[in-house]
Amino acid sequence: MTPFDTAKTDLRFYLQSARDALLWKLEGLPEYDVRRPLTPTGTNLLGLVKHAAGVELGYLGDTFGRPSGEPLPWLADGAEPNGDMWATAEESREDVIGLYRRAWAHADATIGALPLDTAGRVPWWPDGRDEVTLHHAVVRVIADTHRHAGHADILRELMDGAAGMNETNTGLPSDDPVWWEAYRDRLERVAREA
Repeated sequence: MTPFDTAKTDLRFYLQSARDALLWKLEGLPEYDVRRPLTPTGTNLLGLVKHAAGVELGYLGDTFGRPSGEPLPWLADGAEPNGDMWATAEESREDVIGLYRRAWAHADATIGALPLDTAGRVPWWPDGRDEVTLHHAVVRVIADTHRHAGHADILRELMDGAAGMNETNTGLPSDDPVWWEAYRDRLERVAREA
């Protein structure tokens, strides 16, 4: 195995772990909860997934001359601003998840087909500052997806307390609600004392 193969394996592992964490946040929730805005800027779980699909298709498709053919109406001229951050009533959860899974397959095919030092051009970046390598683009997508998985983690925890990377790996020191209540109360006291 070459160092580039090892690097691709590492990059794919961390990208897939972020993808899986993001989708896990939707599991077991009713339709309303996956769509409802939970921050003043409207952040919602299904919108994060829709956004992540578009990011992968753009950075790991179009940027390297590998368009997916997927219609992304929120990117069309005259589209509503922020249209990738929420699902319309006509877009089902299955539609958005299906788009995301197709984006994964398309992105993975790009990663598999091209060397990491392949140069691409990001169409929405300014001319003269729009060239990236595949390596850079994959790292950017990993960072973006993990960032949004973190947003999703907080949103889900606010809804029903589910937290962590997945059901079997919460990364939390306790699953005892009494422990968490005492811990949170302690942090509140420290914050007030400070």
